[in-house]
Amino acid sequence: MIRIAVDAMGGDFAPEEVVKGSIQAISELPDVELVLVGQGDQILKLLKKHKETSRITVVPSTQVIGMDESPVSAVREKKDASINVALQLLKDGKARAIVSAGNTGAFMTAALFKLGRIPGVERPAIATLFPTRSGKVLCLDMGANSDNRPKHLQQFGEMGSVYSEYVLHVRSPRVGLLNIGEEPEKGSELTRATYPLLKESKINFIGMVESKEILSSKVDVVVCDGFVGNLVLKFGESVSAFVIDLLKKELLKNPVTWLASLLLLPAFLSIKKKVDSDEFGGAPILGIDGICIKAHGRAKAKAIKNAIKVAYQAVTEDVIGKIKKVEAK
Repeated sequence: MIRIAVDAMGGDFAPEEVVKGSIQAISELPDVELVLVGQGDQILKLLKKHKETSRITVVPSTQVIGMDESPVSAVREKKDASINVALQLLKDGKARAIVSAGNTGAFMTAALFKLGRIPGVERPAIATLFPTRSGKVLCLDMGANSDNRPKHLQQFGEMGSVYSEYVLHVRSPRVGLLNIGEEPEKGSELTRATYPLLKESKINFIGMVESKEILSSKVDVVVCDGFVGNLVLKFGESVSAFVIDLLKKELLKNPVTWLASLLLLPAFLSIKKKVDSDEFGGAPILGIDGICIKAHGRAKAKAIKNAIKVAYQAVTEDVIGKIKKVEAK
């Protein structure tokens, strides 16, 4: 059995949606056990509403870190916070991965304090999946670091390549460096200095890529600094929500377009599924010496379930071990 710790108090809809998602996950993953960490009375009350909970245990914690709290001070002051307790389980070998939809900064800070970085990795990175025309693209860093050096971006490319190959099952992933043009001499000082490092690295580096190519299926891994990556992430989320909302309004304008929308409903549902962030589950924090999966703060049951499945894949494919081999060379 693979035991995964889940921060049951993390996220806007915790613990109800976290418990629901956990129940869904064990129904689809027969060799997984879950440890829900949080306020025990609340979690046990919610579990009683479900029949199959034999592979779920509860580890109580008395404190919760809010989404708006200062990460460093909250992690230090709230020793019994659910995220701290869950990470301690991973550190002690009582779990093989952790999933949380809670405060991203607190998750990152606590993970660094308790687990540390993979030897050789200077900065961790949040890796997020986006849909493309014919599959998915992994982008990193999506906000773990606001300032980076060329060496950091090189390592992001190497870690992203490993994750894409072994978890997403992409053969020889194509890695691109996000830039304002395709020419190596274009861009910021950071991208120009990073280019030769990625070119010399033992990955399938295809060169500079522009933002318009992120969703084109031209590249499997996109590397950027955390400041740029977070802007891309937030803008991408807003665009998909805007387009879906716009379609709804236009199709409901009059009876003719409403009837036409009924015929097109299967296509619309298919599109919605492809751009739904809940389908991608969670984002791995690569570079931490332990499998840490971050679900978005608004995650509901489906997103939690899929985040647990991402954690399961990362464990079975020994992503940490493979990254360590790359960084040791």
